[in-house]
Amino acid sequence: MERILFVCTGNTCRSPMAEAILKNKHLAGIEVRSAGIHAADGSEASAHAKQVLSDKQISQQHRSSLLTTREVDWADLILTMTSSHKFAIVHQYPHAGEKVFTLKEYTGERFNHDVVDPYGGTKAMYEATYQELEALIDKAIGRLNS
Repeated sequence: MERILFVCTGNTCRSPMAEAILKNKHLAGIEVRSAGIHAADGSEASAHAKQVLSDKQISQQHRSSLLTTREVDWADLILTMTSSHKFAIVHQYPHAGEKVFTLKEYTGERFNHDVVDPYGGTKAMYEATYQELEALIDKAIGRLNS
């Protein structure tokens, strides 16, 4: 079983969308969760994130959770949305350093390791983030399967 944890800031936009996208792939042997560096426990995903996922026929029942030692230790692979998220995790949980990557870094992106945060933006911004995440997750699946 491969346990993958997606991490962003508030766990209401990017990481829950990434979690839902990967879960929707229905891959055997993969368990996925998400958390936020500065999340408030129990918040729903943002309205636009929920709408974009619904438009893609992806169901989700998300409640935000703050990143803790429990989630870090649970994960075999931690994929962050930005370099600053990666830095914060490695700084706070140095024992996890070898399993923390930005999603773009993990998929081979050489420059700009950040997925843009659509928080507070238009639905179109969330749709663009969804498209970016889906393409990156497909690449990540290829790496996981190799």
